[in-house]
Amino acid sequence: MSSAQSEDQAQDHEAMASALEHLVSSGPLHETDEQLQSGTSEHTAVTPGPISVQKHSKWWGRFFPDRFESTMDKLFASHHMGNYVAIRGQPEKKIFESMPIYVRVGMHLLFFKSKEQSFLRYKSVEDLLKTVSIRQGKVYDDESNPQAVLEHIQSFIRTYSINLDELQQPDPSQYPNFNSFFFRKLKPGARPIAEPENASVVSSCADCRLTVFSDVAEATKFWIKGEGFTLDRLIGDTNLADRCFPPGSSIAIFRLAPADYHRFHHSVGPAVCGPTRHIPGEYFTVNPQAVNADFDVFSENRRDVLTMNWNPKGDGGPSIPVAFVAIGAMLVGSIGWTNATQGSSIQRGDECGYYAYGGSTNILVFPPEAKIQWDQDLLDNSRKEIETMVRVGDRIGISNA
Repeated sequence: MSSAQSEDQAQDHEAMASALEHLVSSGPLHETDEQLQSGTSEHTAVTPGPISVQKHSKWWGRFFPDRFESTMDKLFASHHMGNYVAIRGQPEKKIFESMPIYVRVGMHLLFFKSKEQSFLRYKSVEDLLKTVSIRQGKVYDDESNPQAVLEHIQSFIRTYSINLDELQQPDPSQYPNFNSFFFRKLKPGARPIAEPENASVVSSCADCRLTVFSDVAEATKFWIKGEGFTLDRLIGDTNLADRCFPPGSSIAIFRLAPADYHRFHHSVGPAVCGPTRHIPGEYFTVNPQAVNADFDVFSENRRDVLTMNWNPKGDGGPSIPVAFVAIGAMLVGSIGWTNATQGSSIQRGDECGYYAYGGSTNILVFPPEAKIQWDQDLLDNSRKEIETMVRVGDRIGISNA
């Protein structure tokens, strides 16, 4: 990088820091109405940055001083717009996934350094992210203006090319609020379950971008770069982690983007659900650029941890513990559980829960005794630090226990 480029980058970072200071100190987001407004559907929290810039929807002008507008415009249009994701079954094909603009704000203003060096070290910033996340959830739960709700849903459908034919309710006007569309249900059979009679198969729990690793040490080498990440911190229970998920445990990371079907399903079965542990935390973005940085978003964020006992032989023999972690993120107001009651029996593919507005992440943890063998294409991509697009029910691995 030339000295001129370094100087430009330093100026960019200084401008972003100043913008963040203004955002935190003035707090306009705290004063924003919690009702959905008509005429704002083309520049919402789920609008990708390039689209927002092309439409000249400078929503950040509400928050930042005028003198920063040109800098923010340039940054949103040109810097780190997203990341590449592999398409399964097409080894040479990758798609570029542009980030929603709110996520990009979080990336640029918060994650270009470690937490200790960035503005995240100020509690006011963490409080702001939580406040904004909760408020945005209330906005998308609002039913007071049906026309505004319909506008936002229709804009979302256009922006992300949502296939209405696969929805249980394909009529956008029948959804009372934006969130009800966001965690929309699919028609029965829209996501076939791979090898349904084979209890040893592990399938994708979500429509998502997936990375898999044979052990946690491998995951921290190739993907999770935050130095503070450990299984006991992720699970929030050192005794459980030490007893059930020792070194050598396998891990799968399912990242949901805004366009994805936001209900998640059980990846294994038959299994019996254990308790769900609710862990309070922050609302940081779970985008790869944050996960790949020196910052531990997975064990800092608000999350729920469901433990299960899985019988991979399907014959009533010895069971294997599995941890299912649902992680909230920036602008994700809630994690809902629909089929995870302690003591209930589940099958692979059964619905498990849903996320209200936002993109988020599920993590599955298997102990060494599960002898999980991930499908080779997924493992190869993960070791190249590339996510793979998969859908609910797709086979992703198998237990050789």
